[in-house]
Amino acid sequence: MKTIPPLLLALCMLSACQPPPPPEAQAAPAPAYLAAAYAPSLKRQPSVAAMTAMGRAMFFEPGLSVSGKLACASCHSPEHAYGPPNGLAVQLGGPELKDAGTRAAPSLRYLQTAPAFSEHYHDDDGDDSVDAGPTGGRNWDGRAQSGHEQALAPLLSPREMGNRDGAAVVAKLRAGPLAAQFRQTYGADIFEQPSQALRWALMSLEVFQESPADFYPYTSKYDAVLRKQAVLSPQEARGLALFNDERKGNCASCHISQVSAGGAFPQFTDYGLINIGVPRNGKLPVNADPAFFDLGLCGPDRTDLTQHKEYCGSFKTPSLRNVALRKVFFHNGSFTSLEQVLRFYVQRDTAPQKWYPKDKHGKVRKYNDMPPGMEANVNVEAPFDRQPGQAPALSAAEIVDVIAFLQTLTDGYRAPHPAQGKHG
Repeated sequence: MKTIPPLLLALCMLSACQPPPPPEAQAAPAPAYLAAAYAPSLKRQPSVAAMTAMGRAMFFEPGLSVSGKLACASCHSPEHAYGPPNGLAVQLGGPELKDAGTRAAPSLRYLQTAPAFSEHYHDDDGDDSVDAGPTGGRNWDGRAQSGHEQALAPLLSPREMGNRDGAAVVAKLRAGPLAAQFRQTYGADIFEQPSQALRWALMSLEVFQESPADFYPYTSKYDAVLRKQAVLSPQEARGLALFNDERKGNCASCHISQVSAGGAFPQFTDYGLINIGVPRNGKLPVNADPAFFDLGLCGPDRTDLTQHKEYCGSFKTPSLRNVALRKVFFHNGSFTSLEQVLRFYVQRDTAPQKWYPKDKHGKVRKYNDMPPGMEANVNVEAPFDRQPGQAPALSAAEIVDVIAFLQTLTDGYRAPHPAQGKHG
């Protein structure tokens, strides 16, 4: 019989060679689903209505910021389609509301079907041979994968609500006017587990931002047209045709305008990330440093794709729903009117001197919000497919028509009452 060396025997006695403990002595492993983002980890799961009400209250509560004066709604105003209520290129936050952000505040409407970010996205059209490239996520660079993940960023950003960490957010919630409602929603002991409290605070904000009446009402004139309840005016119809025409505006290539095959109304975005060479906004404090570049998908706010230089300068394609309510446009707030935006689109390459500065040699420095050497990243599909001196894809009159159509995408449309006939 072969003997076991004493040291090996001792190790064996302490570990694997010992008989297993009886089943009742083994701790049952926690179910794997409890680690999932949407796991029902509470003793009593609240209703959607209760979570929506809690999220709504938090969204409008300035006491969750270090200044005590900045709420989510301060930068995402309901009266402006949950976008910025003013003409500032970037909003102000921090302890004294003096710290300028680095990007324009986007609208929070019509994000409910945004997919999680993928570098290789395939549309749900049955054809997986077409790779749409980087698509999805939230924020201008797509780094947040969900509504609750996105909600945490402004709470912690030193340029926005300025909390030191998640525990500071929970402390403000616990000491503030919403504490009783939070306990009623999530349990009397919810604040005894700060990590759970933070998790459900963020879930509250996400559930509120999934409220159809607030965030995707589909009440624009264009929606009424799709429902056969209204018709576009001749000018609006011309604008839609130019919007869709691949040889003219070609807007619908990214801002999809058609009802989907499944019958869903269009979001007016494909959720993609694209580099269109937006000019640098010299008014942003962060751009006072000539070495600073906001390159979107490859940084600086997003850090997981910094080595993908081919992504540099790419930003999310926003929905054009309610775009006529905005006062600033693009990720850096560099433009201040829809007319200016459309003229840039059709003149970026035909008349670049109108949009970009000249270098010391008098040469126009195109794409001046990226370091040299990244020019190949910029989109050159129509209407960006022309050369200096050529006619732009849209005339001045056609731009006016497209803007008339874009104005039909504003929520809150009410059909005019028919004229009352005369009596007698």
